[in-house]
Amino acid sequence: MSAAPPPAVLLDLAVYTAREAAALITRERGSAAAAVDVKSSPTDVVTAVDTAAEQLITSRLLAARPDDGLLGEEGADRQGTSGVRWVVDPIDGTVNFLYGLRGYAVSIAAQVDGATVAGAVLDVPTGELFTATAGGGAFLSTPAEPEPVRLSGNRPDSLGQTLVATGFGYRVEQRRAQGAVVAALLTEVRDIRRQGCASLDLCSVAAGRVDAYYELDLKPWDHAAGALVAAEAGLVVTGLPGRPFAAPMAVAVPETVAEPFLALLDRLHP
Repeated sequence: MSAAPPPAVLLDLAVYTAREAAALITRERGSAAAAVDVKSSPTDVVTAVDTAAEQLITSRLLAARPDDGLLGEEGADRQGTSGVRWVVDPIDGTVNFLYGLRGYAVSIAAQVDGATVAGAVLDVPTGELFTATAGGGAFLSTPAEPEPVRLSGNRPDSLGQTLVATGFGYRVEQRRAQGAVVAALLTEVRDIRRQGCASLDLCSVAAGRVDAYYELDLKPWDHAAGALVAAEAGLVVTGLPGRPFAAPMAVAVPETVAEPFLALLDRLHP
């Protein structure tokens, strides 16, 4: 196994590839509804554009680094020999994409020996780019402000002042339980937001657009890049008490309200 390159080198490749994929997605958005399939449920959709974007991302990453592994939402699964694995969501927020709503992104993370060391989340409609490297901080750049701005999230004083983002699963029974939790949570926090894109939710916490985020049953491609952005912005990125992140719950929350927020989630998810 050869030594992995510095995280910044992997990040540069992730950003270049994400931009190319975003250009493809933008060109093809008008035809998105022409070829739609379903996965885990009738509401869990995949378009031909998702598949084409993942194929483009895979080809670009492996052309640059042919010994790397890769895991993608739309079926890419390759064992590598370099110690580096790419975790890819070609369009996170496919339902938003299909409906022409804002809130869908290309998410690319690089892991070295299982630990995420670089991540890029590119909001396709807005062009906003969220990036992070392990130990190097989290940043946001925009088409209007290309110079990256360091992210540090918010520091609410109490749960009552905490704006919370979340998401829901695709199965009816899962949504029924999640809806009951949201109803109880709503009386304890400032308000709830639902964007429909896990990677951008995590980045929104980092950028201070919401204060905290939680969601159940995310897959690695949903959170690999966004969780690094949140962690490098100084958020507590964790699971329920005593559980790892995303096993089964993913939480990103400021340290100022982490203890009561996690206790509340633990109480509401028996």
